[in-house]
Amino acid sequence: MKGHLVDLSRLVEKEIQQYTFPQKPTNLYDPLRYIMTLGGKRIRPVLTLLGAELFSTPANDAMHAAISVELFHNFTLIHDDIMDEAPLRRGMETVHTKWDQNIAILSGDVLMIKAIQELAKQKPEHVLELLNLFNRTAAEVCDGQQMDMDFEKREDVSIPEYIEMIRLKTSVLLGCALEMGAIIGNASEQDRKLMYQFGQQIGLAFQIKDDILDLYGDPEKFGKQIGGDVISNKKTLLYLTALKDANEAQKIEFLGLEKESNLDKKVDGVKTLFNTLNIREKVSIIMEIHRKYAMEALAAISIEESQKENLRALATYLMEREN
Repeated sequence: MKGHLVDLSRLVEKEIQQYTFPQKPTNLYDPLRYIMTLGGKRIRPVLTLLGAELFSTPANDAMHAAISVELFHNFTLIHDDIMDEAPLRRGMETVHTKWDQNIAILSGDVLMIKAIQELAKQKPEHVLELLNLFNRTAAEVCDGQQMDMDFEKREDVSIPEYIEMIRLKTSVLLGCALEMGAIIGNASEQDRKLMYQFGQQIGLAFQIKDDILDLYGDPEKFGKQIGGDVISNKKTLLYLTALKDANEAQKIEFLGLEKESNLDKKVDGVKTLFNTLNIREKVSIIMEIHRKYAMEALAAISIEESQKENLRALATYLMEREN
């Protein structure tokens, strides 16, 4: 990120560093101090601040909502990592690995409560709308996570089903973050909806990019285990596109690799098969379609085009990132 986006990211980071959790019980709050200081791109809170600024409202006026979004996001990461049995997050041990599963569950639960408490600190005239949006989004994120887990047991997952799952699990929170900023900025209902659509579509592109990086990213930059989706037999867009386009021999090879116990061999084998089928290129086209939809929504917002530059810059960053 560059320029004003970096400034907002630093502003969010400063607020997070100053955010305090109770000292006791230590096993409840130490994991939260740990995960909140692991860093991360802080994209969601930055979106909230940008959403407010777009409608001529100072970023600081939306800071409680921005921090709430980041607290909630980290709650989802703690629980997702448990369910995925993920060893690393942002290049460091996950909470359930560093402590244990029970501590991680309870710490995640209290982080969700802290997110609601933080959101309630916004101006009273905005709190009800913000909480309604937050609660709807939180439920949708849980819906998406359940779909993701259900897909692990199904062999008939379709590409439209996958897109709906990542919409719920990932992109609705980006839409929520932007609409929160628009609410605080007293935007019209139409502009609020367009902000949400922009966030949702860029969120879909963002998750597809994440799927690509999971297999094709630089291990030193990505911060997570490369090939983690392949190892877990996750039905990502890459997986579903490969299964759709493969011939019978390739399908047999692909399904055989799912049972491969040598993880390096498994990841390398799947990557070779994907390369043969040009899967990375095909999935990138779908990613670009969602980026296009996002930019169309942004263009329709009734604000001077020059004032939208920071949101355009952030969208570009999300699509060109390497981690």
